[in-house]
Amino acid sequence: MIKISPSLLSCDFARIGAEIETVKTADYLHFDVMDGLFVPNITVGFPVLESVRKTTDLPLDVHLMVTQPSRYAARFAEAGADIVTFHVEADEPANIAQALAGVHSAGKRAGLAIKPATPYDAVLPYITLLDIIIVMTVEPGFGGQSFMVEQMPKLKKLRGLIDERNPNCELEVDGGVNPETAKICIENGANVLVAGNDIFKAPDRAARIAQLRG
Repeated sequence: MIKISPSLLSCDFARIGAEIETVKTADYLHFDVMDGLFVPNITVGFPVLESVRKTTDLPLDVHLMVTQPSRYAARFAEAGADIVTFHVEADEPANIAQALAGVHSAGKRAGLAIKPATPYDAVLPYITLLDIIIVMTVEPGFGGQSFMVEQMPKLKKLRGLIDERNPNCELEVDGGVNPETAKICIENGANVLVAGNDIFKAPDRAARIAQLRG
């Protein structure tokens, strides 16, 4: 089954509860956290996540684009995240493993994300510890970028690695997803698709979610 995770970065934060209601047919809600260091933008943190948690029963798919994620990963799990994913590039290997363990200790799912320039095998040391892997098909930090089709060989290799080493791990694509690129992602092994502008700018958001599933 293909799962859809609308990115709240593209919603109207002044009416976030109503915005979430319009995408209630989705499978997850994607919640981007940026610190202005790992990426040049700054977004939201614990108080907003706690408020979102009160408005929906959908699983919250939190993507940390922050330096030294071991400082925060478990705290986001405790604040209401169901899935906490952070970047393999964001810290030393021992600290990445510590962050994964912290999320699991909080009883939540943990994953790693990789930037476009990062090879697929960067996740190999952690593969049996992961519940989800995010392949970025744009540069992290800003919404509305164009889909990088050149990331599909990486996605396909990760699908093979997951099938061989950790079949329960999900494979998510984040960046530039629309009905056309969604098909490409699914063909190359993705089973979770993050979409921001494509969903929140659609006149019928439920219909667009259904369309992205294929």
